[in-house]
Amino acid sequence: MTKHIYILFILLSVAALEINAQNGLLNRIPRGGGGSGGGGAGRDSLRHRTGQEDSITINFRYLDSSRYLKFDSSINDFSKKFVLPADYIYLGNTGTAAKPLLFTPLMKAGWDAGFHSFDIYKIKLEDTRFYNTTRPYTELGYVLSSKQEQMLHVLHTQNINPNWNAAFQYRLLTAPGYFKNQNTSQSSYRLNSFYQSPNRRYHLFFVFIHNKIQAAENGGIRDNNAIDDLPASKDRSTIDVLLGPELPTYTNPLSTFVKTGNKYKTNNFFLRQQYDLGKKDSVETDSVTIHLFYPKLRVEHSVQINSYTYQFSDGGADLYNDTNFYRPFYNFLSIPATYQLQDKWNEIINDVSIYQFPDTKNPQQFFKLGASLQNLKGIFDAGSSSFHNTWLHAEYRNKTRNQKWDAEAQGELYVTGFNVGDYSAYGSLRRFVSRQIGFLQVGFQNTNRSPSFIFSPASSFNLANTSGFKKENTTRLFASIEQPQRKLKLSGNYYLLTNYSYFSDYYHARQSSAVFNLLQVSAEKEFALTRHLQWIAEVTLQQKAGNGPVNVPLLFTRQRIGYHGSLGFKSLQLATGIEVKYNTAYKADGYSPLLGQFYYQDTATVRLRLPTINLYFHFRIKSFTAYVRAENLNTARTKQGFGFTNNNEAVIGYPYPGLQIRFGIFWSFVN
Repeated sequence: MTKHIYILFILLSVAALEINAQNGLLNRIPRGGGGSGGGGAGRDSLRHRTGQEDSITINFRYLDSSRYLKFDSSINDFSKKFVLPADYIYLGNTGTAAKPLLFTPLMKAGWDAGFHSFDIYKIKLEDTRFYNTTRPYTELGYVLSSKQEQMLHVLHTQNINPNWNAAFQYRLLTAPGYFKNQNTSQSSYRLNSFYQSPNRRYHLFFVFIHNKIQAAENGGIRDNNAIDDLPASKDRSTIDVLLGPELPTYTNPLSTFVKTGNKYKTNNFFLRQQYDLGKKDSVETDSVTIHLFYPKLRVEHSVQINSYTYQFSDGGADLYNDTNFYRPFYNFLSIPATYQLQDKWNEIINDVSIYQFPDTKNPQQFFKLGASLQNLKGIFDAGSSSFHNTWLHAEYRNKTRNQKWDAEAQGELYVTGFNVGDYSAYGSLRRFVSRQIGFLQVGFQNTNRSPSFIFSPASSFNLANTSGFKKENTTRLFASIEQPQRKLKLSGNYYLLTNYSYFSDYYHARQSSAVFNLLQVSAEKEFALTRHLQWIAEVTLQQKAGNGPVNVPLLFTRQRIGYHGSLGFKSLQLATGIEVKYNTAYKADGYSPLLGQFYYQDTATVRLRLPTINLYFHFRIKSFTAYVRAENLNTARTKQGFGFTNNNEAVIGYPYPGLQIRFGIFWSFVN
């Protein structure tokens, strides 16, 4: 952990030196594919005024998108700043295994290691923002919660010269937890950069990401009634759990000790180079000549070098977990003093692609064809193996210049290697119909994929040595209507699944040959009760048809009612009110600590005792934002003294905490 802090200070020091060296940063930000085509000034996305009337123009784009976006300065939704989205369930402590309440199957063709219960805490390649800014920009964030849970966030980006931007992001999360052996720690950082040559023919994208996740596992509380039997004044950490030593609570944010639990580490290196052939042009305005370049043909090479380590370890298995946990739940006859499972992967991917732009002045319309070669080496407890894959991919995108049509189609096919025969296809069409109707989108997605490698007998985590799985096939049909004037969005997903792979208990892997489907319909609407009193409603209905090994709540809803305004102050944004979340009772998945996997169960029903109730007070003054929240007020009760002990649970044996107070600040600086 300490080395990450050193890296942070070094990079911020270097950034400070670069600020003093900067001259003549961009006054205009070009739009277009890779920042290479089209021209014109980008709209301001964030403005900060000083005594000298300095200003900043900053926007960003994602890796496989040509559209520049602006920062979201709204303060209504705290989940956009926090690591856990509002529709996720977790094991009672921030940083523990988590999954969405809304059905979201894995639709990725090709190789997949199979460990996704901690994905929400990771910094990912596809989320990388490539910025373009006229002045150096820094954002610092800190969230302090009950039980000394802490989250630190740092973002810095600046243009080293008008054609070269660099960015750095760091996030640290530590949470000691409310119950025994429940402490967690996640640290992540990302370095990324974008460069384009002065003639706008050459572009370079660079990303390096490191994620380190540590999550102690306690197997859940031993007796679900124990939490109700304790007096309100009694510490919840005295309740017996199924797994792990009776360790004291560690609260040092720079040192988290996990003796029994999961430890995941990933490193991702990405480098993409592009070279364009096309047409030069220029525009003169206010005695300034802006040089433009419109690509017609683009050649691209991308390389990824990744490493993944997934480990479960128990340093005292024979002392306190043998007969109480491993024998009854995993059928172990004996266990060594130190027990460990580990899958480790090294991956190299090379991709070559060619783009063609039919419309000279619309770089957001293109055809893309490419081929990829993937080399994999897996190291397991029983040995190692090497694999390879080759696949072909194609893509078409077109966002018309009149902004009315947005079409996207893409597909990939694995032609040789370990995952030969896998494929995926995706198509989407979005149309601006009218101001009264808004935007209409319809789409289709189909994936034929090999089950994740954790279902292979070669994996160290396939404890039952299950084999013979067929390829999974998942089809998704989706549609949405978005009406900005009425602040309304309706969306729907229809899934059709075959050969769905899952775990049926703590360690047995299964595959369902039955065909089943699931319908998911969502609505989001903002109501103006008065001029400043707003009601933001989110509702999702889900229904499964067929005998598939999936259970979901019929209804999930989040409702927010509060004051949103400025109280007459020009520089103030204020959002304060009440937030309520609720989902209907259902047979929620269980959780297997050794595998780090949620498993299907069809016997025990999980129901909320009361809807989750949170109070929030969020405000923004210029570049300073603060979040003050009182969460889980629904847990208040007077049994055996007053306390917040009427706990809900998301998974059998894993209660949510009682009252949680969160205080967060986010402060942005323009240098």
